Amino acid sequence: MKEIGEKLKETRESMGITIEEAAQDLKLRASQIENIEDGNKEAFKDIFYLKMFIKNYSKYLGLDYDEMLEEFNEYLFDFTSKISIDDIKKAERERRKKEKKLKTVKISSPYTVEKKQQRPIPRILIIGGIILVVIIIVYIIILLITKEDVTVSDTIVSSEGVITYEFA
Repeated sequence: MKEIGEKLKETRESMGITIEEAAQDLKLRASQIENIEDGNKEAFKDIFYLKMFIKNYSKYLGLDYDEMLEEFNEYLFDFTSKISIDDIKKAERERRKKEKKLKTVKISSPYTVEKKQQRPIPRILIIGGIILVVIIIVYIIILLITKEDVTVSDTIVSSEGVITYEFA
């Protein structure tokens, strides 16, 4: 990490850029630039942000940021490979304890309550329903077009004679 910081510092100084100018241009604090150049990774809460700062700072100085990130990744690998398994297990237990505490102290508010996500209607049901409606409409249209005039006749026999009624 020191080598990365030194390379960044040498490049900045050779270009005649002050820490304040770099910080202002990158929208960082001057202390963050100093910590990067000093190789002080502990000053950053998250390695992801440190990596992002190194990338942006490298771009700003016109350096090959892929090469700088590769160096940083190698540094991280060397650093993390020296952590013992016991330390990793201990950190995991502590993380789980914190999670349990957070779960027991759950604040219920209309702004923090998570709503259950409704299950969407499957597309096949929607498409099937549309097809069914179209078929019914086409069937009704065909019936109306092909409808023949049907006449119904009724014959009534009475004392006065035979009377036939026709209905159309």
